[in-house]
Amino acid sequence: MSTSKEYMQFVLDQLKEFPDVTYRKMFGEYMVYLQGRPVLLVCDNCAMVKKLPELAELMRGAPDGLPYEGARVHSVLDLEDRELVRQVMDILLRVTPLPKRRIQQSK
Repeated sequence: MSTSKEYMQFVLDQLKEFPDVTYRKMFGEYMVYLQGRPVLLVCDNCAMVKKLPELAELMRGAPDGLPYEGARVHSVLDLEDRELVRQVMDILLRVTPLPKRRIQQSK
């Protein structure tokens, strides 16, 4: 099952207080970026964050989620908990590097 457009709009609505939120559709699912940094996987109408040491305390009671077969286990983020989302996004902005740009090689 893939993520619905309605759920993706809900995710974006929950993140509207943050500047520069973008997303990319990948294989029927989505990666959400905050200021160019990949912060959320949205799969099967569920928002997930990487299990990072910096998030361990905040996400201690969160259920586990598997974004896709073969992926590492992530933590499910309760997007309706505004304070939790704010804290998680603040941490992710600090610890998540910008993706490296791919350089195309000429033949």
